[in-house]
Amino acid sequence: MLAIIGGTGLTQLANLDVSRRQVVRTPYGEPSGPLIFGAIRGVPVVFLARHGTGHTIAPHQVNYRANLWALKEEGAGDIVSVVSVGGIRADLGPGRIVVPHQIVDYTWGRMHTFFEDEAPVKHIDFTEPYTDELRKKLLAAAKACGEAAVDGAVYAATQGPRLETAAEIDRLERDGADIVGMTGMPEAILAREIELGYAAIAVVVNHAAGRGTSVRGVPLQEIEEVLKDAVGRVRRIIEALVAKAAA
Repeated sequence: MLAIIGGTGLTQLANLDVSRRQVVRTPYGEPSGPLIFGAIRGVPVVFLARHGTGHTIAPHQVNYRANLWALKEEGAGDIVSVVSVGGIRADLGPGRIVVPHQIVDYTWGRMHTFFEDEAPVKHIDFTEPYTDELRKKLLAAAKACGEAAVDGAVYAATQGPRLETAAEIDRLERDGADIVGMTGMPEAILAREIELGYAAIAVVVNHAAGRGTSVRGVPLQEIEEVLKDAVGRVRRIIEALVAKAAA
């Protein structure tokens, strides 16, 4: 079953024919909210709002382990993560949709593994942080529904909830980052640890600090307008992804 984790701007799937909502308890505490089960074009899908139904959970406070564990326990095999990001690379301005291929993790203090106190210690290969097959399916789905999606970008995962300084963005750019967000990690590695397919759709909602229209400050009031349009496009990509799976 496909799972969708919705980020900022995507607290529900309008094209999901909801059948039930389920509160799930896990060994790692409670997920961000109830799991929403339903179907898109008759194909079973489960949805979870990463920040809670009313967007009340900050990026550094999300219980990523509970979220991933709950989805796995309830039958998810693949996860599509929808994230909002700032664009660092010049061609990745507001409104662009990106399917990233790499991650640089700058977060700290988050519960980032299921393998605590394991003996012997378990190491996970994370050379390619996103599932290649699922990435390709997302890109094919975008093409099928006529939505432009950029193939590949390096996602810098920062701690939040504050946005970055212009100097920090300069540093991220020197490190090779193309986009910056706050929720990409540890979500991706936790999915890998419990053998879930995982890929992300990143919506660029603003130029990163010191870039483009954010050269003197990020225009927060404009982000909502960008999201309104972009989220509808993301829904179409997800519907096309599901339609291909059902074919």
